Parts: sequence; C-alpha cells; structure tokens
Amino acid sequence: MTSEQFEELRPRAFGIAYRMLGSVSDAEDVVQDAMLRLHRAAASGERIESPAAYLSTVVTRLAIDELRSARSRRETYVGEWLPEPLLTTDEDADPARQAEIADSLSTAFLVVLERLSPEQRAVFLLRDVFDYPYDRVAEIVGKSEPAARQLAVRARRHVEEHRPRYEASPDQRDELARRFLAAAQEGDVAGLESLLAEDVVLHGDGGGKAPALARPVHGASHVARTFAAWVKAAPKLGVTDVRLTAVNGQPGVTTADAEGRVISVMSFEIWDGRIQSIHSVVNPDKLRHVTAQRP
Repeated sequence: MTSEQFEELRPRAFGIAYRMLGSVSDAEDVVQDAMLRLHRAAASGERIESPAAYLSTVVTRLAIDELRSARSRRETYVGEWLPEPLLTTDEDADPARQAEIADSLSTAFLVVLERLSPEQRAVFLLRDVFDYPYDRVAEIVGKSEPAARQLAVRARRHVEEHRPRYEASPDQRDELARRFLAAAQEGDVAGLESLLAEDVVLHGDGGGKAPALARPVHGASHVARTFAAWVKAAPKLGVTDVRLTAVNGQPGVTTADAEGRVISVMSFEIWDGRIQSIHSVVNPDKLRHVTAQRP
C-alpha cells in the first residue's frame, strides 16, 4: 500500500476512535498503533482483502481496551470530566450527511455515550453511526450476531432516552450563538437569560489544572450571571481573542491569549430557539491540540 492509500483510511479510523474515546490525543494514539499494525501486516505479505475493514477492526478493539483503562482513571478525575473538544468544518457537501456527522460528534452526545459499556458503545457506533452490518459488528467486537444485536438494542434504548436534540437549521444555531456572545461581551445579563432555556445546564471541565466550575450550574438566571462574571474576569485570565468556532459540529466559542494559546473552548446545544446546554473545557491538557488546530 502507498502512503496516500494509508492516509485515505485515516479519517474513518479517527472518526471511530474519537467517538469511542472522547479524546483527541488517545484517538490519535490508537489510530497510529492500528496504522502501524496494518503497515506491518501488509509488508509481511499477509493477505488483507479489505484494508479499511482491517483497520476499523483493530481501531475498535484497541479503543475498547483503552476505554476500559480510561474509565478507572476518570473515577479519580478532579471535577466533571468532559470529552476533549474538536474544532470542525463543514467539508461534506451533502447537508444530510453534515447533520448526521455533527449530531454524532457533539459534546452532549459523547457525554451520553460515556454511560454505555465499552462494548455497547462500540456496537452502537459501528451500527447506528457508521452503518456496519450486524455480522461485521459482531466480528469486530468478538461477539455472536445475536449478542451484538442485543447490545445494540440496549445501547440504542439508553441513547434515545438521553440523546440531545438540535435546531434543524445550522444558520439558526449560528445566529443564536452570535447573539449570545454579543450579549456576554456587553455584560447584558437579561439578554443572556433570554437566549437560554429555563432548565439550561452549564458544564465545566478544568481537571484541577485551571479554575472551573465545582459542579454544573442549572437554570437560565444562574447561567447568565455566571457568564457575565466570566466575561468580567477574562482579561485577568489573559484572554485577548474570542472567536465563534464550530466545536464538535455545533456552534461554539474559543478564547485565547495574546500568544494564541487557547484558554477555553465552549460548545452550545441549541433546540427550540434556546440554548439547552453549554460545555466548557478549560483543562489545558485537553486544549493543546486546539491551539495547534485553531487558525
């Protein structure tokens, strides 16, 4: 296989790994390991009928192992754990496909997946997001087909019960995010509150390495006041650059210092003309890749 052929396989492999792990760095490590195994197998003369199938199998199995290990680490994580944010672009020309990709990448959706077992998560993603047939899903996760179907049913039931809903129009979502950012920069608490759902929840992840919320903030009034306080404190934290950015397929905001280092990444989940939830990541360990990615 040529290097170009290897690189063509990488996006799908990363898509599986990232949705499995909720971590850009861990996903990149898993994909690199899997690509190396594929390269060695091909170089040794091993007959590989489908490099894409080989790679998705290895990536999924490595991700399952990594997720089992990561879960024990997250039990001792300081504060609320959130997935590492991923800056996204609308490169796919098919609007329906864009919406599907965005919904399965959103921070809120990845948080829902965290409640599944590693095997349930793998089966659900392979079947419902990447559209693999059940016989392939069963082979990848090392289960019988009936067992894989049962895992999918249980996972689907849980996901559908907690799955976030999104505004149909990306333009409406983006406009609401713009209005929210403008109100925040103006210190307009009433304006902020008018854009929030009554039961909005603000989540924060500092990992004990940056000032963050001790626990989620609930309710439009509390969230609006919290944001107004954040804006006032931003200059003291070194924030000099605030931008609207697509984060995990949803509207979001990134802040950075004068040297371009990202300080925070926020993503908004919007439904029925209001912001339903906000996820804010300030843990610097989870933002290094964003600094490199941010234009």
